[in-house]
Amino acid sequence: MKSLKADLHIHTVLSPCATLEMLPPYIVERASKTNIQLIAITDHNSSANVPAVIKAAAGRNLIVLPGMELTTAEEIHVVCLFDTYAQLVELQKIVDKNLPNIPNNPDFFGIQLIVDSEGNYVDTENRLLSNATRLSIGEAQRLVYHLGGIFIPAHVTREENGLLPRLGGIPPELNLSVLEISGISKSEAIKRYTFLKDYHLIPSTDAHDLDGITGILSLQMEEISVSSLLHALQTQY
Repeated sequence: MKSLKADLHIHTVLSPCATLEMLPPYIVERASKTNIQLIAITDHNSSANVPAVIKAAAGRNLIVLPGMELTTAEEIHVVCLFDTYAQLVELQKIVDKNLPNIPNNPDFFGIQLIVDSEGNYVDTENRLLSNATRLSIGEAQRLVYHLGGIFIPAHVTREENGLLPRLGGIPPELNLSVLEISGISKSEAIKRYTFLKDYHLIPSTDAHDLDGITGILSLQMEEISVSSLLHALQTQY
């Protein structure tokens, strides 16, 4: 059994809402300084900077899970995590087919940068990544499960892109057990939505800047895998 500090919702400079300091070497250094051993990179509808962060973490006591914060057709944000980058690439192929080809306005939304492991500029993503895909939440969940990942609705109480404000409840057919909360305590979330007492609520900072990387989760895990992670979240939160 391994004791880990974890942060499972981190954006890089590829996300238009992230600060320009969110470069792979700085993310890794910040995680190391705060004694975090497990992070997930979850940019909006894109996986392009995941390999750079994995490479930046090589040789450090830090595991990087490949991930994405997918936006469903209902404009709900969902954290999708995988064991391998190859699995995430398969998700990316389908997201690309379902993401509207609307250009980003960097002056309004923020620039979307693809970088290497040292933080050097590689390319600019010109599609607006924060758009909703054409995948319903049910379709997205089935896809992620088929690829072997885990599916966690993000900041579920948040007015913007939260599951509960968007749908007014939790569809029973999704059979969800783990939900993410951000900017609100567990007790406050349950006071607002009493049925949340029946779910495993995991806190998140949803880091868009380096100060947001705090290792807010404390986990005991049998092994480093998304199945072990899901079990830990279900039994420890």
